[in-house]
Amino acid sequence: MHVPTISLRDFDGRRDEIIQQLMDASTEVGFFTLSDHGIPQEDVDSMFKMSQRFFALPDDVKAKTPLDGKNAGWEKNTQVRPSTGTADQKESMQLQFARMEGLWPSDEDIDGFKRKSEEFMHQVQSLSVKVMECFADGLGLPKDTFTIGTVDREGKGDSQDVLRLLHYHSCEGKTFGPNFWRAGAHADFDVLTLLFQREGEGGLEVCPGRKVVGDFGMGQEWIPVEARQDRIVCNIGDQLMRWSDDRLKSTYHRVRLPEGNESRGPRYSMAFFNQARTDEVIQGPNKKYPPIVSHQSRAEADIQTGGQFIKEALERNRMQSAEIAAKARLESADKVASEVHFIPEHMKKQADAVPVKAA
Repeated sequence: MHVPTISLRDFDGRRDEIIQQLMDASTEVGFFTLSDHGIPQEDVDSMFKMSQRFFALPDDVKAKTPLDGKNAGWEKNTQVRPSTGTADQKESMQLQFARMEGLWPSDEDIDGFKRKSEEFMHQVQSLSVKVMECFADGLGLPKDTFTIGTVDREGKGDSQDVLRLLHYHSCEGKTFGPNFWRAGAHADFDVLTLLFQREGEGGLEVCPGRKVVGDFGMGQEWIPVEARQDRIVCNIGDQLMRWSDDRLKSTYHRVRLPEGNESRGPRYSMAFFNQARTDEVIQGPNKKYPPIVSHQSRAEADIQTGGQFIKEALERNRMQSAEIAAKARLESADKVASEVHFIPEHMKKQADAVPVKAA
């Protein structure tokens, strides 16, 4: 099995062919890469440079816009995956179209950050719309199902789409225990993720085989995804898996630490997460799962809201772990990033036999 590449060349003339390729990739693997996607490379490179400028700022400057409870802002070494019990070896800045009051870095700290970021986010969102419309057609749903479901309604500010700038720390001169990762194994909880990588900064691996939403479902084979600047890596998230009655697969993936002769320097990537709007109804055509609907209906039907879906997904991933964040403020970043914080369920028997220690 491999991660297929799908060309969007002559999109209008080849749309039916592209839909079939997208459906094949997403029902079998859950991951694919896009070539000939139409976003100019110079625009991608420019955004990467802006990201590097931001992460080069002192931590006390970046901390002016800390990660909030709505999945926006800066964090460092605070994301502890349930699959590992250790902090991801990275920092991130999460940006949205709405709900960013007080969370944009000032022009005094980094000139033009907001303008450049929003321009790039709109470019990626436009490409996302084309892909999501193809999925809707492929599933036999109205063409605008996922577009209406994710893109902000004018003036409402209810979009939950996120651009996440990522800086994986340099590993030069460092050693780690066996359960440390740049990003531990996880599945995304959005509709569709678009990931930009840079040449020579690899480590992304995927593990197909998940059957239903909520199933940990990891197999034994991890497939590497080559880091190429001319391709966008895309994957299905839990929301779309649920929305498609499990036809499209949300696949576990991770970013491993460098091995062998690979570069041990820093790694940068950018991920755009298309997420269902806060009040959007999410239910597949066959109604395999109860709907996720607006807050007003929850009291009557005892079901989740769109906002609650994101909140609970964040908690599962320990994105905003209060104890880890508190420790990060008191200890050095290197110390926090090198500790085992809890033993995941799937490792407890192993931990009883051999204690898990950080190197």
